[in-house]
Amino acid sequence: MELVEKTVSSQVEFTGSIITVRQDRAELPNGRVVGREVVEHPGGVTVLALFDDNTVPVVRQFRYPFQKIVTELPAGKLEKGEDPLVCAQRELSEEVGAEADQLLYLGKFYTSPGYSTEVLHMYLARGLRQGAVHPDEDEFLENDRLSFSELFQQVMSGEIEDGKTIAAVLKTKLLLGL
Repeated sequence: MELVEKTVSSQVEFTGSIITVRQDRAELPNGRVVGREVVEHPGGVTVLALFDDNTVPVVRQFRYPFQKIVTELPAGKLEKGEDPLVCAQRELSEEVGAEADQLLYLGKFYTSPGYSTEVLHMYLARGLRQGAVHPDEDEFLENDRLSFSELFQQVMSGEIEDGKTIAAVLKTKLLLGL
């Protein structure tokens, strides 16, 4: 069975500073035409920075859509055409003030494939040197450091609800056997 949907038409409804929203019409494999709403997003990165003492920096920030403070790994949006590795280095420096000798690519995932084009790239940072934090001027963060085992327990208990953090912690756990 053919699974591909063919775009019949596409109309941009909104263009913002981060996302573009479009309304598409798509032809299904059975010939029926349906509506599709698509949020175009440039993608992003997240970094699990593992210090030699097995601690991991996390940030807490207010996430407006959920109206709550969320604990997560350092992360950020890709600039147009930016290499995810370069973005990971920048975000690690800005949000937690660290530089890494090694950034291991943990893979990527689609954050919400039913309606968004966002792809998130994950990295494991090792060989870290701590420096000064310098977030963007419109970024308000609280920094903390948790042991990897505590972070893992918070993921497993549901205390950590951020998808990118959950994915990176679980991949790191399996990769390193921590």
